[in-house]
Amino acid sequence: MNDEALLRYSRHIMLDEIDIEGQQRLLDAHVLIVGAGGLGSPAALYLASAGVGRLSIADDDHVELSNLQRQIAHTQASLGESKARSACAAARALNPDCQAQPLTTRLSGEALLAAVTEADLVLDCTDRFSSRFAINRACVASRTPLISGAAIRFSGQLAVFDHADDSPCYACLYGEQGDDEALSCAESGVIAPLVGVIGSFQALEALKWLSGAGRAHRGLSTFDALSGEWRHFALPRDPACPVCAPR
Repeated sequence: MNDEALLRYSRHIMLDEIDIEGQQRLLDAHVLIVGAGGLGSPAALYLASAGVGRLSIADDDHVELSNLQRQIAHTQASLGESKARSACAAARALNPDCQAQPLTTRLSGEALLAAVTEADLVLDCTDRFSSRFAINRACVASRTPLISGAAIRFSGQLAVFDHADDSPCYACLYGEQGDDEALSCAESGVIAPLVGVIGSFQALEALKWLSGAGRAHRGLSTFDALSGEWRHFALPRDPACPVCAPR
């Protein structure tokens, strides 16, 4: 780590829980962010600025005017541009040492599994149950830690799945059935800063995990933006889970 990097990351290095060794782990890390919208935008910006060395940002969508109310990685000048490319450009603008790679086609099947396997950790920032189920399956198969976030209307949720032998997966919580429209901001709306709250917490949990700082989040946490209240729930493993139950 050169003098410029020591200065850039000095406020991390001052933390006993991170120190220079933890910061170096961040610099060596590779995170896959699936979804460059409301959740993926703040997550990508914080991970890049914090020194995560490599980001792969996957999104097959393009920036629209209605996105700019909450998707802070994009600007008026980004309209019509690939969200993945726009988010990567924003990440590199914050930290030119961050290797940000856009993945502009929808990940599925073997391509999804390969992208997940290559990463040290995955952030699910999508708004479709079908995508979430597929990402979860790939993370379980490769035993890659998964940080899941969701935000709709005034409600947000956060969960971390580490795929330890006794830990649940996303399918333990929801099975593998869900209505994609129930997660869609286009269908239900969302208060803008809520996606920043949840996306930032996803980045926080990623930085803790990768640097070795603190204890990983356990269970499911939900946030009510109207009351400002967090609630926390234990999340047991489902012994009949179609994805992670022992065969």
